[in-house]
Amino acid sequence: MQAYLLDVANFMLRWLHVIAAIAWIGESIYFVMLDNGLRTPKAAEDRDKGVFGEMWAVHGGGFYHNQKYATAPAKLPADLHWSFWKAYTTWLSGFALFILLYMANPSFYLVNPNASWEWAASMSGWQANAMALLFLLGGWVVYNELCKRLSPNMERDGVLSLAVAMMMVVVAYLSTQIFTGRAAFLLTGAVMATAMSANVFFWIIPGQRRMVAAMKAGETPNPLDGKRGKQRSVHNTYFTLPVVLLMISNHTSFAYSHEQAWVIMSLFIFAGALIRQFFVLMHAGSIKPAYPVAGTALIAVAFWVAAPSPSPAADPDRAAVGLEQAHAIVETRCAACHASQPSQPGFSAPPAGVAYDSPQQTAARRAQIQQVVASGYMPLGNMTGMTDEERAAIAAWTE
Repeated sequence: MQAYLLDVANFMLRWLHVIAAIAWIGESIYFVMLDNGLRTPKAAEDRDKGVFGEMWAVHGGGFYHNQKYATAPAKLPADLHWSFWKAYTTWLSGFALFILLYMANPSFYLVNPNASWEWAASMSGWQANAMALLFLLGGWVVYNELCKRLSPNMERDGVLSLAVAMMMVVVAYLSTQIFTGRAAFLLTGAVMATAMSANVFFWIIPGQRRMVAAMKAGETPNPLDGKRGKQRSVHNTYFTLPVVLLMISNHTSFAYSHEQAWVIMSLFIFAGALIRQFFVLMHAGSIKPAYPVAGTALIAVAFWVAAPSPSPAADPDRAAVGLEQAHAIVETRCAACHASQPSQPGFSAPPAGVAYDSPQQTAARRAQIQQVVASGYMPLGNMTGMTDEERAAIAAWTE
């Protein structure tokens, strides 16, 4: 019953997380599109009252006239719309999911016994949890300091963008050297997602509150608040596509179990940013096909890097292994989780719906089994104690 209740909590938190993320990202993308699609007001009276740009649009059978003020309008309405709870709900529900799925069983999901660094491979559960939290906090602190030091007045965004890109490569590398592959992908995405939510909490909303307070007091708002809010919002929009990709990468073992997983991850991050740049420019009236072409090329390179060897690395002098022997190993080392009724505590159903109850089910996934066993990703944390001899036998398994 406990495993079932955990699955129910997992299910509902995922639903909430996805709903909040769709609402937040959708609104964010819309406002970036609106901001880039603004045109100089045609009416002199609009220009005289401080309107910086406007957009006419049609949607859902109605016409809309959006206007943006360069600083602030002469009077603010009482029902001013604010955008922040979607961001906070997305992060809070995502963090709750991380606690429920990863931090509740860190030795299983976070600790990588095959880590290249001995101290990482030997971390205890609480140490792995502390390291994961340090990743999220440290990522925000470094990113925030880069923004403050490299572009304090929002005038060196090109240099800042390069620095943030390099930071994400470092995060991708460190995460794959310390944590299990799946956790590494998730944590790298979570570093960006944390920066996005923190941008809203620490900079965008406080700046907007100061601007509103200044207007109500009859003072001129500080233009840096508006510039800084725009800068952090732009950063958020470029983080969006890579974060979504990394958050849905749970079952792409060909990527996160690869020895060059950090390279694959970095390529996907840059590809997402390039593709997002195309849409940002498109809304501003500039079509630049080079950006999606470059993004697609990076994705192709990522898949090329992630491609498995033509055949498993098996000992050429070793006799071929048949299905019966392979299934016996899978039953012993994998079926505790991957069974229609898992015996491993914490599982009420087989992960990803993959069960090895029969030799036929095992045979149907021979290539996938060989890939994840050869990479050392499975069994997770080698909790069932699969031996090198058994891994060699799986590699020698033929049809």
